[in-house]
Amino acid sequence: MLVIDRFEGDYAIVEDGNKHIKLEKKNLPPDAKESDVLIFVDGKYIIDKEQTQKNKEEIIKLQNSLWE
Repeated sequence: MLVIDRFEGDYAIVEDGNKHIKLEKKNLPPDAKESDVLIFVDGKYIIDKEQTQKNKEEIIKLQNSLWE
């Protein structure tokens, strides 16, 4: 699973398991942002909106469990 960690200049730093890779921002969807999950389809990166939402919900659950 590719997850955008951060942006540095013209690059997105993307987590791929335990490693980080640099992708040029021009190769990503214009609305890509930190924590979006990317998939590579037909020669281009697209945002996996379903998986991105699942990840966000899981993070919220973890945060809420810290306050219980």
